[in-house]
Amino acid sequence: MAKNILVIDDEELVTKSLLRLLSKEGYNVAVTHSGKEALEKVKDLNFDLIISDVRMPELDGIETIKEIRAYLEKMNKKSVPEVLITAYADTDKYEKGMELEVVAYLSKPFDNTEFLRVIKKVIG
Repeated sequence: MAKNILVIDDEELVTKSLLRLLSKEGYNVAVTHSGKEALEKVKDLNFDLIISDVRMPELDGIETIKEIRAYLEKMNKKSVPEVLITAYADTDKYEKGMELEVVAYLSKPFDNTEFLRVIKKVIG
């Protein structure tokens, strides 16, 4: 059975690229463009992996991950591994991502082969 991945990024080009790349690998991909939209999607569907941009308006990726985790815990749902992606070298955000113990923190633009290796390592 195909794994379900949620991609959260406010950049249309990034979401289209990841949708195409991950779908081609056989994953079911849902795309959202904000943290708030992602929270609603998590309420409707179960995901095997969440990929989130770090810098987004309103809720950034760190806040989004925290809110998704709180919701899943409140609803007694299983936790979901997360991958953070960013185009900015921000030490503070990186440290906060590491404190969350996300499975990976990748810089954009990333190599597609390396990106897929990380995804396959996490969810198969």
